[in-house]
This record gives sequence, structure tokens and C-alpha cells, in this order.
Amino acid sequence: MKELISGIPEVQAGLFCAAPMDCGVARRLPVINPHTEQPVLELAETSADQVGRCVEKAKETFARGDWSRAPLLQRQAVLNRTADLIRDNLDEMAALDSVTTGLPYYRAMRGQAAAAAGWFDYFAAALGNMDERLFRQIPQANTLITREPVGVAGLFTPWNIPLMGAALKLAAALAMGNSCIIKPSEQSPLAGARLVELLFEAGLPTGVLHLVNGRGHVTGAALAAHPDVALISFTGGAGAGRFIARAAMDRFAKVTMELGGKSANIIFDDADYEKALKGSLTAVYANNGQACLAGSRIFVHRKIADNFVADFVKRAQGIRIGDPFEAATELGPQASRAQMERVLSFVDVVREEGGEILSGGGRASGFENGFYIDPVVARVESNTSRVCQEEIFGPFAAFMVFDDEDAVIAQANDTAFGLAGYVWSENLGRALRVSGQLRSGYVLVNTAMVRERNAPFGGYAQSGLDREGGRWSLDFYSEAKTTVIPYDDPYIPAPGKTI
Repeated sequence: MKELISGIPEVQAGLFCAAPMDCGVARRLPVINPHTEQPVLELAETSADQVGRCVEKAKETFARGDWSRAPLLQRQAVLNRTADLIRDNLDEMAALDSVTTGLPYYRAMRGQAAAAAGWFDYFAAALGNMDERLFRQIPQANTLITREPVGVAGLFTPWNIPLMGAALKLAAALAMGNSCIIKPSEQSPLAGARLVELLFEAGLPTGVLHLVNGRGHVTGAALAAHPDVALISFTGGAGAGRFIARAAMDRFAKVTMELGGKSANIIFDDADYEKALKGSLTAVYANNGQACLAGSRIFVHRKIADNFVADFVKRAQGIRIGDPFEAATELGPQASRAQMERVLSFVDVVREEGGEILSGGGRASGFENGFYIDPVVARVESNTSRVCQEEIFGPFAAFMVFDDEDAVIAQANDTAFGLAGYVWSENLGRALRVSGQLRSGYVLVNTAMVRERNAPFGGYAQSGLDREGGRWSLDFYSEAKTTVIPYDDPYIPAPGKTI
């Protein structure tokens, strides 16, 4: 593993300040490896004053036009070069995420690192296909609709998909010409920091992009509240999201919020049984169960429920738990001690509410260290159970049985969230009918988690505000401008003119 994370010493020495400023006496935050429970390094927390100086520098650079008015071809070249550099450093980038999240290196992080490179190529290409329009409804005039960068963008990225989350936001925001301040999670900041290095190596002008690090109530709060941050993109928990949205609204800053989820996974009796079984396991346990899209509320039709749940339990018990850097590992440790304890606390909740733990529910055996737990399978009687209403964000599946299509749709929609939904049925009419009634921003039919780059991603209700992805990202990270240009001598009234 050491050879894969060789970039850490350089990152620790140089990039974990609000560079190029001297950090001075900063609070040091340990970044923990969830496999060993030992610190990887200490993070220098960016103070509110340092955040302010970063924003000021970014604003100056934006006004000067070093990047905001750079030719389209220059921006495309930097984005494409960044994608190439990510691929050239794929093993290191993936390892930097694995060592701080516990996510399996071979099964998760290499794919996520490749996807991160893909976002830079995608938005470089999208710049050449911008939806800028010309209207001619006004007589003898052309009306041009163009997109311009907004200004300084504050980007908050989550701990569960550090590199991929940073790449999506940075690629779109920089493509449109904005200056950026990125704040990764203090739990998993390494790959995001390396990405910043690669962007400058690719040719991004100095001053366009700044990295700040620290806790939400210190560094994050300062960034969210700064009056010169013109837009905010936040991915994370609802509590922090509420605070940031209020701070942004005070100055009418643009904001997108991708928050939590508690996605329903509906399996009808006419589903392809094996596909639904594999897809349901993936929807719960992929990414160590730490995914906003996790289909953790599983509704199974009564006709197949007993067999399906039994087979699910058997497969869950066979999941290979281990070191994230072992090729055979399917489930690594939880990202932190606090997260592990939170997941396990819901085992008692199930029992207190009259449910049954069918499998798992404790720390995994065979590990002297690490935040390892056995994947949990529970059976509950009602969707009102806390394990069905609260986002656990771990490898925790909750099963319920249903008989009626309308009733299961009502139960699926009985949630404060609305991010994703899953429907398994070989009846196309039923699949379309049910998916159309789910109050979710992203619905997957007969498939596990996949992401379409051209499509908007986001949720209803407490799952967030607005959307990113495809043209929705380009619209969010820009302002629409209407310019009316007469090409004939227009009539202009002359108030006050002497007749």
C-alpha cells in the first residue's frame, strides 16, 4: 500500500494550508485510516481569516479575467489535460481515497478515479456544444442568449466519494470560467488535494482555485457566509445543508444541495429474480453501504418474499470483508468510529420496535483493528420504523413485505427524502407506472446504481435543492444573459423633445 500513497508526504508538507499563505498556528486535525485506526497525517485547519483571503484572491483573479475570460479552447485544453493526468496517476488517486474512507481499492476506488477523469473530458466537450440561442421575434433585431461565469464558487465535497465528488463540481465550475474555493471533508481530503495539484499542472492559472480544509462549523461556515462567494454547491448531510442554504439565501447566492436519501427498492413477483437479488445487494452494500443512492428500504412482494429474503441473507453472509487494498475485498471498514457506532446503534432500534435482525449486527470477527462490521439484514413490520425513516448510511438493509401496488407506492413515498428509487418488474407497463409515481429525483428500473452524465441528479424534499449533471451543471455554474441588438434603425421615443 505504501507505494500507492507516495503522494501523501508532499500533500502534507505543502497543500494542507490555504496556500500560498502561512498557516501559522493552526488547529491540527488527525486524518484516520479506518483500517488501522491510526492517523495518516494531520490536517492544518484553515481559519476564517484565511478563508477570507482565499475568497479575496479568487475574486481578484476572476475580475482580472485570467480564467473567466480565457478562450474556450484554453479552458477545454486544461480540462482535457487534467483528465489525462488523473488517468496517469490513477493508482495513486484511488489509493488516497481508499486509505481515508476504507472503500475497496480494486472494486470501488479505481472505478471512481476513472469516473473523475471522465467528468473533466465530459465538460470540456460540453463547452463546444453550449445551448446559446438566437431569437428574432423583435422586428429588425437579434436577441442573443449567452452564458457567463457567476464569480467565486464555494464547493463542498462529501467524505464518501471524495475524488469523484470534487471532480464533478470542479470540472463544471471551471469549465464555465468561475474561480473556485473547494472544501473537501476533513475525513478524506487527500485525493481532492492531489486533484488541485494536477489542475495547476494542467495549466490552470494561479489564483483561480483555492483549497481550504477544516471542520464544517469553522472553515465551512466561513466559506458559506462570505459575501463574495456567489454560488455554493454542497453535497453532505441535511444539518450542514440547512445552515449553508440559510447563509447563502441571506445574500441571494445561487445554491445546489445534494443531501441524504432513504431510497425505496420495490421488487415485484414478476421481477427477474436473480437480477433483482444481485441488484438489491449492490444497492445496499456497494461503497461500504455509504451511498446516498443506497436502496436500503426493500419492499418485496409476498409471493416471493420468503425465498428472496432467505437468499439475500445467504448472499450477505458471504460478502468478503477485509482490508480495502486486498483484491478480494467486497466490503471494507466504515469510514470512522462514529459512523460504525451509528450503524450498529440501529440494531437495537430494530429490536426495540419489534423487528428482527436476520443477519449481522455486530463488529466483524477476525480484525484486531478497524471499523469493520458484518453487513446487517433486518426485517421490520412497518415503514414507520426509524430504520426506514432515518438515513443510516451504512451496510444496513431493512425488508418489508407488500401485496398491493398502490399501497407499496404510498409506502415508498412515505419519507422525508426523495433522492432515488428502484423498481424491479418484467412488466414494462407496471415498471413505467410505478416509476412515474415515485417521488424521487432519480429512478432506476431493473438495474442497480448507474449514473448518466447527461442527466440531472438531485432529489425531492429533504434530499436537496436543484440539480447538477449535464447541462444542469452548466446552467447552475453560469448566468444567462440576454442581449438585444437591432440591425435596422429602431423607433426610439423622444420624451421632452420640442415639436
